[in-house]
Amino acid sequence: MLKIKTSSEEETIKLGKKLGSKLNPGDIVCLQGDLGTGKTTFAKGICAGLGVTAPVTSPTYKMVNEYRGELKVIHLDLYRIHEEDELYDLGFEEYIYGDGVAIIEWPDKAGSLMPDNYLDIHFQGQGDDREVRFIPQANKYIGLVAELKQDVDFNN
Repeated sequence: MLKIKTSSEEETIKLGKKLGSKLNPGDIVCLQGDLGTGKTTFAKGICAGLGVTAPVTSPTYKMVNEYRGELKVIHLDLYRIHEEDELYDLGFEEYIYGDGVAIIEWPDKAGSLMPDNYLDIHFQGQGDDREVRFIPQANKYIGLVAELKQDVDFNN
């Protein structure tokens, strides 16, 4: 596990950008935390790191936003999901097992449809000060988190 503190929106985006630059097709990144803890801000950074130039917004009401950068990016927000069956209608499995990078906010709503292999990221805090914890859920993400730890250059 890697724990990093950010003290501004810019630092949170910068951290997301560093992660995004290290992601590969098929990677799944899960963002967890209460409302307002920085999940979408971090997703903006991931997208920037993947070369997305379009504005990145929360997909809370649409549930899915697709972006194109160096890779296709699928940004899912499952906050409004109440039952797993809704995910079938959404095409959840096609999105997360595609050839791009999947970013999932509120992944706990996916229940048994969640894959075993993903990078779990937890956010705590409000305002500008937050703690971001990276918890690899598969061997391939252990190396990624170690690489990210070496690359982070602000004090934590």
